[in-house]
Amino acid sequence: MSKTLTRKDYVFIGSMLFGIMFGAGNLIFPVHLGQEAGANVWPAILGFLVSAIGLPFLGIVGMAFTRSNSVYELASRVGHRYGIFFTVLLYLVIGPFFAIPRLASTSFQIGLVPFVGEGNTLALALYSVFFFALAWTLSRKSTKLMTYVGKVLNPAFLLVLGMLLVMVVLNPMAGVSGGVVQEAYLTNAFTKGVLEGYNTLDVLASLAFAILVISALKNLGVSEPSQIARDMVKSGMVSMVLMGIIYALLAYGGATSLGQFALSENGGIALAQIAQYYLGAIGSLLLALIVFFGCLKTAVGLLTAFAETFSEMFPSVPYSVFLAITTIFPTIFANVGLTNIIAYSIPVLMFIYPLAIALVILSLLEKWVKGNGTVYRWTAYLTLISAVIDGLANSPWKGHPIVSQVVYFAQRLLPFSEIGMGWIVPTLLGLSIGFTVANLRGELKN
Repeated sequence: MSKTLTRKDYVFIGSMLFGIMFGAGNLIFPVHLGQEAGANVWPAILGFLVSAIGLPFLGIVGMAFTRSNSVYELASRVGHRYGIFFTVLLYLVIGPFFAIPRLASTSFQIGLVPFVGEGNTLALALYSVFFFALAWTLSRKSTKLMTYVGKVLNPAFLLVLGMLLVMVVLNPMAGVSGGVVQEAYLTNAFTKGVLEGYNTLDVLASLAFAILVISALKNLGVSEPSQIARDMVKSGMVSMVLMGIIYALLAYGGATSLGQFALSENGGIALAQIAQYYLGAIGSLLLALIVFFGCLKTAVGLLTAFAETFSEMFPSVPYSVFLAITTIFPTIFANVGLTNIIAYSIPVLMFIYPLAIALVILSLLEKWVKGNGTVYRWTAYLTLISAVIDGLANSPWKGHPIVSQVVYFAQRLLPFSEIGMGWIVPTLLGLSIGFTVANLRGELKN
């Protein structure tokens, strides 16, 4: 019989969810959003909360509904090849291509740039080698580090960040209402905020790490799948409220910082400037150390998850080889700089996010979909078409005559394409067709 959780248990799971979700991107993107949105910061941050908190949370709950033990198991409902394709792409995005190198770039931007100066490529190169050599060493046996950092450094990080955010609220650099609004936020600030939330990578991470939360609930004695889902909703409120408050205050800090600083290239620069303004050199150094260890912890977790997942999918290659691969590539990629990493990631995120959202929707409808392959295939493949268009529209090739014509035609044909959400209608259409076909075939009968 399933155990009934106490308030302490809910707080524990909520804290775990926060620890899994809150990384480098969660710090820098709300700040930059605040700077760009200016006076329109509040509708922008509401949109950001939808994709940076709401969707990841639903992803974890959906994994509980489907009783999936991995991303591959969920995505393979579409088909074996699709399962491999989606899983490999997802882990490359949250692994060596974008999320892992971003950890080094962010901690360098916040921690060392104020002391070594902007554009110091040699310092970035040396720091990247040091950061990932340490992460690789700890990833070989990371259990003790993860426990220590989770119990000591995360609370310390929240304490320092909390001090900074209180100062932002009590002594703002300027009012929000007079903040300059950048062109992207002049209209549809809410929608732009939703798209900015993609950059946190948390929907992808929620699918990858949901099994850890489910395992934690099972270890507490919760065994019934429906109760697991309910308890995840209840305990997740702790994480959602905490993250929502932090996101809103970071965005507010970014918006008010325009009273003292010019619009920065990225949120890492802005956050370092804000910390220097309120906390001085000593406070900035303390924040830098906390961010360094926080990013290091996340790097160890991602390196381990990537290497374990790939060694399970491709058992002929040992864990140590995948660990080496996923350490070497981020060391190289981190040196392109935080701003460039963000820019290069956008077309890939615009491509993979609709696919991830489609899987989340299907998983939440498990009571009716029942894991049916027909419904999954129709939904996934129609979503894939629109995802390709969204990716091309944000790619370096968008100016090519053929690509621009394809994108132009698709955006006129698909509603919401002009705001980066052309996947909505194809996904719902695929879901409807899949249900209809599966019912006609009698595949959804009990």
